[in-house]
Amino acid sequence: MNETVVTFFSGSHPYQVVTELLTRYLGFNATGLLTVVTFFVACFVIVNVMALVGGLGTYAERKISADMQMRQGPNRVGPFGILQFLADGVKMIMKEDIVPKDSDKMIFFIAPILCMAGVFATLAVLPFSSGFTLTHLNIGVFYLLGVSSVVGVGIFLGGYSSNSKWSMIGGMRGASQIISYEVPVTLSIIAMVLLGGGLNFKDIVGAQGGLPHQWFIFHNPFTVISFIVFFIGALAETNRAPFDLPEAESELVSGYHTEFTGMRFAFFALAEYVEVFVLCGVAVALYLGGYQVPFELSDTFLLHNKIGLPLGPARILGQLLEVGGFVSKTCALYYVVIWIRWTLPRLRVDQLMTLCWKYLTPIALINLVGVAFWVYYFDGESMWNLIFKSGAAAAGGH
Repeated sequence: MNETVVTFFSGSHPYQVVTELLTRYLGFNATGLLTVVTFFVACFVIVNVMALVGGLGTYAERKISADMQMRQGPNRVGPFGILQFLADGVKMIMKEDIVPKDSDKMIFFIAPILCMAGVFATLAVLPFSSGFTLTHLNIGVFYLLGVSSVVGVGIFLGGYSSNSKWSMIGGMRGASQIISYEVPVTLSIIAMVLLGGGLNFKDIVGAQGGLPHQWFIFHNPFTVISFIVFFIGALAETNRAPFDLPEAESELVSGYHTEFTGMRFAFFALAEYVEVFVLCGVAVALYLGGYQVPFELSDTFLLHNKIGLPLGPARILGQLLEVGGFVSKTCALYYVVIWIRWTLPRLRVDQLMTLCWKYLTPIALINLVGVAFWVYYFDGESMWNLIFKSGAAAAGGH
């Protein structure tokens, strides 16, 4: 049975007390009802927090780009302009919802919803912490790769349904780009699955540690290159510069979402910013230790046994520390994504495809073979253990 957020809370005394009280009051076993309510509350919190993250992403984009270009960013709405994304949201809601006369109206309606659904569905397996994760699926990696592909379908249908040649070109670029770059990204992920020993993100994160030398990115020479390939592919899959051809303003007016207005346009933008956060989180889970922190938290050993904090608060605080570590690493990568956008020029379409099929895909294949060889020949030991632990053992033998 897969571990879920309910598994974490069901082990606590307050949860068991509430279950017993509801069972006594309702006259039937309330375990199932409380499970549904817990899942609903957890999903509600995560979806709304991610929507807030998506809104704050637009604010961060403007402020960071303003710093890099030595100009003013948002500074009128709220302190330091922090509420600018709320003003943008109100503006989107107030805008008229225009549907082109000759468009395919049903697909035009469904396209932005598909993008939102594909992105938010990936949040089910995003490992925020060992306990505060919706579900630790045994096939979590396959699930993530599968549902994230829905975004490409939404982008293509958005361009196709608009009955505009510019939107159609943008949608075709988006679909071909996402499908192409899924190949090196998937190969890079499979390499980390070999190291982690499973498709469950909890297993992959658990195989790492809280200190940098314990992360998979520094496990062996192949994993460093694998991270670079994955990160480049993630930029392309999220249509971020220098791979933002599907929405190249200089060539396509606005790309696949040219004909979309109001909240339909906002859904595309929100899906993009949340997807950037999700893929940065996946990179953190696969390569940067995930939610692991640089001190012992297993079974709340440090907080409960050494500091003397009661077990219940110790478990909650331990999970909050893990969430803080995961979000901090993810936000650091998010900053790099924005940094790259305002640093590198946009590629041409032929350059984009050449980079994918002639360079990244062969490199990812070689890396996969290299990681498999390393796991077999060195029994999965990292460079750090081979160099320092074997040296310490040899010194002890002398």
